[in-house]
Amino acid sequence: MKNEKLQLNLTNLSKKIGINRKTLYLYIHYLTVGDIFQKVMPQAKGGTVFSKPSKLYLNNTNLSYTYCNHQDIGTLRESFFVNQLSSSYEIKYSKVGDFLVDEKYIVEIGGKNKSFKQIKDVLNSFVIADDIEVGFGNKIPLWLFGFLY
Repeated sequence: MKNEKLQLNLTNLSKKIGINRKTLYLYIHYLTVGDIFQKVMPQAKGGTVFSKPSKLYLNNTNLSYTYCNHQDIGTLRESFFVNQLSSSYEIKYSKVGDFLVDEKYIVEIGGKNKSFKQIKDVLNSFVIADDIEVGFGNKIPLWLFGFLY
């Protein structure tokens, strides 16, 4: 079975839990302010509490092990990366790679076999790879980002 990314559908979620969308956006905002969630917003300028995030993560990978029955390794990698960079850098959702960092760098997150296929012709693009000890060229070990926090 192919591992498909879940789409963030706040309308369906608000119906499922029996609250209106504005209340759900406020809950997400407060859980973000309380460091439970991390929001990754789209590249569009501006935004309010009621702007839909492109991606929503638990703030820290340890929370995933506490609150979730199953941990997806791809989500854990992305959550770790966003957690380590978000205090000092602006992280946005990118349609080309996984993230756009400070409106300049495109990054694709993956395991040791992650290729540059998705970002091969993109200037300032990097593969951030888990399960490697040493990087080469534009491939950087994920663990190194732990030193930024």
